[in-house]
Amino acid sequence: MTRAVLSDPAPHRASTGFAALLLAVVGGFQAALAAGAPWGEAAYGGAHRGVLPARYRASSAVSTLVYAALLAVTLGRGPGTLARRRILTAASGLMMVGTVMNLASRSRVERVVWTPVAGTLAITLLRVARGSRTRRSGPWASARLLP
Repeated sequence: MTRAVLSDPAPHRASTGFAALLLAVVGGFQAALAAGAPWGEAAYGGAHRGVLPARYRASSAVSTLVYAALLAVTLGRGPGTLARRRILTAASGLMMVGTVMNLASRSRVERVVWTPVAGTLAITLLRVARGSRTRRSGPWASARLLP
């Protein structure tokens, strides 16, 4: 006798956890910039050494809120499954754009540190989005046969 079992959620949990960790790191970095941390060379193209000007600090404050909201969505808090998938897929696309922008930056820190972080977030957010599908029907949908 065989039975259909949903595929192992462990890879999905790992992607969710890793994406959440990276979102918390980036959100914390943005919060520190907003609070006046002297890390201007590591953000916004590296054009500002030390503490960022007020308008960039305000932008970092808004970014902090956006990353916090995205973290909540990633962890499954907030909208339903379809909206969550769309938000995470859009965020993944934006992270892909961010990866290219960081790679093209004049700031060495952005190229070396934030390029892989943004690229990894693009991949993990997409994996989380794809892992949060609603249950399909049919003998082959999201199932594997076990003896």
